[in-house]
Amino acid sequence: MNYAYGFQDITSEALNYTGGKGSSLCRMYKAGINVPNGFVILSTAFYNNKLKTEAFSDISKCLDLLPDGSFAVRSSALSEDSDKTSFAGEFESVLDVKKADIFSAIETVAASVQSERVTEYSKIHGIKEEHKIAVVVQIMIRAEMAGVLFSADPITGSHVNMVGNFVYGAGEQLVSGEKNAFPFTISRRKSKYQGDKSFAPYAKSMYKTTLRAEKIFGSKLDLEWVVKDKRLYIVQARPITTLKTIDYDTYEINQSLDMDALWSSNNVGEAVPDVMSPFTFSLLHEMDMECQKVPGYYMFGNICGRTYSNISVMISSLKVLGYDVKKAKELIGDVFGYIPDNIEVPIYPFSTLYLIKEMFLRAKKSLKRMKESKKQKEYYLKHTPVWYVKTLESIEKTKTRQDLLQLWTADVRPYLSALWYIWFGGAGSATLVTLRRKLSKMAGEELANLLCSNFSGEQTLVSMKPLLAIEQVINGALTPEKYLELYGHRSPHEFEVYYKYPADDPYFIENQINEFKNANLRPAELLKKQQNEFMKGKELFVQKFPGKQKWLNKKLEQLSKDANTRESLRNEFVKVFRVMRHLLLKIGSVTGIGEDIFMMYCNEVPGFLQGDTNMLDKLSKRRENFEEYQKLPVFPQLIRGRFNTKEWMNSKDKRQDYYDPNAEVIVDNKDSIKGFAGAPGTVEGVVRILYNFEEAKDFKKGEILVTTVTNIGWTPLFPKAAAIITDLGAPLSHAAIVARELGIPAVVGCGIATTELKTGDLVKVNGSTGIITKKLS
Repeated sequence: MNYAYGFQDITSEALNYTGGKGSSLCRMYKAGINVPNGFVILSTAFYNNKLKTEAFSDISKCLDLLPDGSFAVRSSALSEDSDKTSFAGEFESVLDVKKADIFSAIETVAASVQSERVTEYSKIHGIKEEHKIAVVVQIMIRAEMAGVLFSADPITGSHVNMVGNFVYGAGEQLVSGEKNAFPFTISRRKSKYQGDKSFAPYAKSMYKTTLRAEKIFGSKLDLEWVVKDKRLYIVQARPITTLKTIDYDTYEINQSLDMDALWSSNNVGEAVPDVMSPFTFSLLHEMDMECQKVPGYYMFGNICGRTYSNISVMISSLKVLGYDVKKAKELIGDVFGYIPDNIEVPIYPFSTLYLIKEMFLRAKKSLKRMKESKKQKEYYLKHTPVWYVKTLESIEKTKTRQDLLQLWTADVRPYLSALWYIWFGGAGSATLVTLRRKLSKMAGEELANLLCSNFSGEQTLVSMKPLLAIEQVINGALTPEKYLELYGHRSPHEFEVYYKYPADDPYFIENQINEFKNANLRPAELLKKQQNEFMKGKELFVQKFPGKQKWLNKKLEQLSKDANTRESLRNEFVKVFRVMRHLLLKIGSVTGIGEDIFMMYCNEVPGFLQGDTNMLDKLSKRRENFEEYQKLPVFPQLIRGRFNTKEWMNSKDKRQDYYDPNAEVIVDNKDSIKGFAGAPGTVEGVVRILYNFEEAKDFKKGEILVTTVTNIGWTPLFPKAAAIITDLGAPLSHAAIVARELGIPAVVGCGIATTELKTGDLVKVNGSTGIITKKLS
């Protein structure tokens, strides 16, 4: 490897020693972007910040290939212009250098590594290691106009406009603030320029160049540019550090920082209510990538460990397809909940033709995969229970890294992807959404909810079976061992491999039996009672619409079939997560790293089993951040824009239902709370707030359960509850579905129930209207 390379001649290996600035200039030059020509001196050319004697020859050769004139000699430290730190202006640059003075200028730039300002900047950013420096030598352009362009707004994170400013003359005057700058914007969707007319002739070129650079680097950029003789040159490109959303080394993550978006924890927060471990986050991210519909945008995001859905992607896509924002909100409301009118949904600047083409191509691939998966649906539903038991046994017997790697690559990981596609393709809830809306218009929401309350039909809904089977264990119809094999994977944390599953708890069955006996719980009776109410509801509907009886029976039969298919697929899918946990624990045991394996990312595991240990020294810091995230309170249901956890926690206007610094503040009715009508019925009772399932031991029969969100792991608690109230949720959420099956009044998706109510409050819950009224105790 040489000590210096021309921009055009740089090798892939050498790029690792060029620093951020040098690397970006070389990559852009080779890609055909208009960059002033030059060369880069690698960090390997320096020892103690001085040029090695043997490096002079390579530098002289590169210099001889450039024409005579003036040059800019600039720093390119390996830590400079990275996605973590920019070191903007901290290292030395020497401008207007003649060829005869190049080596002296190189020494000056290299020595700036030891300057006081670099030392202080390093301390602030926690950088302890010594800086390694590369140096860029570049033909100097005497700018007539110079400026910067951010390809996304560095303050709000919005991608709608590229924003920039410029001055006449050299760019140093812009950086130093010697001259007032002229601001401008270029819209991302139609490249419309707004700003001083002097830059207008170059705006289109700037727009196209920026898009090309983004493709090269795969991120939004901070570009420095100059204009000379009516030509636009790019002289520097770096990631916008304020938009950095994740440091994979440390698991510092907040994906709300990039893109002005509306995020919702509804639906996805029910499946994954916990702070995600690094492993679980990476696994869900891989599955999200497999089903990505819009290029460059993912459906799921991670905000300080908690999973959120990107509502802006959904609504922006629907808008491209012809729906207005109001209708788009309505379409996703049954799944993702109500979006208040005071919350603006940021719309992404998707190009209509490009997006439709990309969505069509990706949807075509996805539909093909899903079609193939649906053909195998019955096979996986029958085969997974057998695979589950056998694979757990295989894991227990495995003793070597090689065998564990084989299990990972040839069995468990691909099996998870296969079931993901099947569940994703066969778990649609369109039947319920469509039917519920139709019934609501015809007969009112209360009767519609009642008619949609009997998913069990001729067979018991899978999500009800863990609850009903406890009674079977009590009366001897089912052994405890068989119960754990069939249902021991269902848990409040079932999609988080970091936590134990009920089947891994030797006291789980005993505790459940004692709970049922002590509280005299009879879930089968509740189910039968609700089925009687359901039949009355059908009779009432037929009285109102005598000609619709066959239509209703057909629709309800299809509804029951779809619901059971969806729940059955999820049931089998969750089994793979428990298998994954056991495989990870075994890897941790065989390799000696124990439960630190959960701090590893999914893509790191195969390499680790083959001997790669580079990630091991990063696991402790990841665990530290993971545990810090666990200490934070549950975040708001809706988050708009860049979310700062500390600012939110310390705000006097802190809300649990939404976070939007730009929204008009809603004055809540202190006497009542509104949510979704989850399950019909009215009851008065005393509130018990549970912030997590581990507090369930405090819950008494006949109390009203108030919590952030529930999933199937909470189901054993439901027969004790007089009513159920949740912050998160929608008509299709777990709390609503199971409460309807058991005939327990429920109001879901309230947003503020856990903050506005407190344990001991007396309230009236109307599950038919979705209103909770506070009563005087």
